Amino acid sequence: MTESYKTIKTTSEGTYKEKGSKFMAFALPVNSVDEVKEIVRNYRKEYYDARHVCYAYVLGPDKSESRANDDGEPSGTAGRPILGQINSFGLTNVLVVVVRYFGGILLGTGGLATAYKEASADALNSAEIIDKTVENSISIQFGYLQMNDVMRIVKDTNARITKQDFDNVCKIDVSIDQHDMPVFISKMEKIGGVGIDVGGD
Repeated sequence: MTESYKTIKTTSEGTYKEKGSKFMAFALPVNSVDEVKEIVRNYRKEYYDARHVCYAYVLGPDKSESRANDDGEPSGTAGRPILGQINSFGLTNVLVVVVRYFGGILLGTGGLATAYKEASADALNSAEIIDKTVENSISIQFGYLQMNDVMRIVKDTNARITKQDFDNVCKIDVSIDQHDMPVFISKMEKIGGVGIDVGGD
């Protein structure tokens, strides 16, 4: 099971020029396909006069989801080289968008693949690469009497409260490092009357 993964901290940019064509690359940290779609849509709007806006992304701590998009370039000349760079840097939860302005001279499939690869590499080389720990979400329900015990365990295990609701029944959602989770759950189970739902969002 993956306990940590490499991603990038913030957006970074890169460029590549070849025979008048300009390739502008943007590498961004992302967490979901919806986020990817929204970002790509925004780039297409911003660079509406560009010939192509190609992209690739990898998602999930185990890199389980990925996609490459050529946006009208010859098949395999844009999205795949972009994806290849994300993979060669060993990253996930990353989207790379490459905007191409055509310079009037055709580059050929080899030239295109090189250009998209180099632009992506330039953006990723200037990115700050960070290690992130895989976190799990847990929902906990308890009564007011258990409040002190529950909060002590949350503090002792470095769990991060992401949501809390103290109504008739107290409910908190926490995010916790994967390797701390078994200890966290076993301590919670020792308090009577606490409901635990792993993966609760």
